[in-house]
Amino acid sequence: MAKLLRGAPVARRIRAEVRTAAELLIAETGVAPTIATVLVGNAPASAAYRDAIARAMSGCGLAHEDALLPVAATTGRVIETIERLNERPDVHGILVLLPLPPHVHQLEVISAITPAKDVDGIAPESVGRLHLGLPTLHPSTPLAGLEILDYYQIPVAGKRAVVIGRGNVVGKPTAALLTARDATVTLCHSRTDSLADETRGADLVVLAAGHPGLLDGSMVKSGATVIDFGVNVEGGKVHGDADAESVAAVAGALTPVPGGTTPVTTMALARNTVTAAFSQATRESTPRVAAPAEPAR
Repeated sequence: MAKLLRGAPVARRIRAEVRTAAELLIAETGVAPTIATVLVGNAPASAAYRDAIARAMSGCGLAHEDALLPVAATTGRVIETIERLNERPDVHGILVLLPLPPHVHQLEVISAITPAKDVDGIAPESVGRLHLGLPTLHPSTPLAGLEILDYYQIPVAGKRAVVIGRGNVVGKPTAALLTARDATVTLCHSRTDSLADETRGADLVVLAAGHPGLLDGSMVKSGATVIDFGVNVEGGKVHGDADAESVAAVAGALTPVPGGTTPVTTMALARNTVTAAFSQATRESTPRVAAPAEPAR
């Protein structure tokens, strides 16, 4: 049976690091790291994530501010809210809870976040810097996957990785981060022909497609590692994108759902927030997140 890569011990380690960093910043500058979440409407999943962020920040000694807008808010009103947060020196990170209502233009909204406060790394400039290998804040969910791999000492360099999911928030940035770590990466999705042929040759499979049961044990190489970002609710229970029982019988390691990547994601977001606060306190235009080395050709 596969080793379960539980997120709780990883999250505890990051929480301790973030709390220490926040205490140091407050002691040296009097600045309390603060993140603002922007929620348009009150979709249950988004509201639950907002509440999880608030709890996580409190546990790290960080402050959280909730910017709640009615579901009928226009794109212009949402952008005005973000611009006000951009201008406030006491707010160091801004996270827009997605998805937005259909009438709100998502790209315009996330483009309004100043890069120094883009703690989820989703604005166009942040995305561009990530793919160019320049210092920037990286998206918290893909970071959670790498944190788990590092904590459990699972090597990435030189390995064959398949990422299933081409979304801008998880799939694509995960592929970029793994490439920067010298993995050989294939980016697939739910419509990839012969998906099993791709996954059977992979040392590492990352699931971020939002399709429950997309990966089963027959598609997994013996001893492979599976990182499952899927969160699918069926019958009142949460399932990942992997058929956990059959995959666990073949894989060497697997993140459980729930209890795998999710608790680490909020801690990665907290660390991005305190990193952004340090950068703003020292008036750096770009947070000093280490850029990956130029990959060998």
